[in-house]
Amino acid sequence: MNDKFENGLNELGIALSLKQREQFDQYYNLLVEWNKVMNLTGITDYDEVNLKHFIDSLSIVRIIDMDSVRKVIDVGTGAGFPGIPLKIAFPDMEIVLLDSLNKRVKFLNEVISKLGLKKICAVHGRAEDIARDKSYREQFDLCVSRAVANLSTLCEYSLPFLWISGSFVSYKGECSENEIKQAEKAINVLGGEISDINRFKLPGSEIGRSLIKIEKIKKTPGKYPRKAGLPSKSPLFTE
Repeated sequence: MNDKFENGLNELGIALSLKQREQFDQYYNLLVEWNKVMNLTGITDYDEVNLKHFIDSLSIVRIIDMDSVRKVIDVGTGAGFPGIPLKIAFPDMEIVLLDSLNKRVKFLNEVISKLGLKKICAVHGRAEDIARDKSYREQFDLCVSRAVANLSTLCEYSLPFLWISGSFVSYKGECSENEIKQAEKAINVLGGEISDINRFKLPGSEIGRSLIKIEKIKKTPGKYPRKAGLPSKSPLFTE
């Protein structure tokens, strides 16, 4: 672990055991090793991964009491962000890592196995399809996503997974007011309501970040999400 990681943990009020710290280092080593043969991340420097992936993933504590969370789904998890850092730091919660690329799911399964993580699984599939499966639809109290898409599209992917009173947290860069405004129709149609927006800079840097918290206040209509590809090609705000 490095100073930026330690400072970030202190700023977030997160205390890790020696085992958890070792798991973060194991995760970093696997990420760099697998990144040589597949595109997982453009960031491989140890200090940068600790700050821009690990601390960034854990920053959700600014907006969610993670000790009260039981079941989480990470939509478009990619190399496992934010899901795996959250699982390491908060091992008691159940978590599903969802990604549309099978080779990334194989990497995630390797991380889960090597780190000895329990109550976590990686699922191969598109959010538009998995969200229609009764095993996953309205089964979670928290949905998270660092996926690169507009907020309207992310809401259509994510809100169907939540039961009423659950929360979706979208990790964004310096998210514009325009993007948030454009997503208002989608959020309303899908049964959500923005309850908090937290803007901050990653510790010791000028990197601006935003966490957008959307509460599920009513059931998502059965026709959502629309078939694969439509949420990204035709976001609800453009209809």
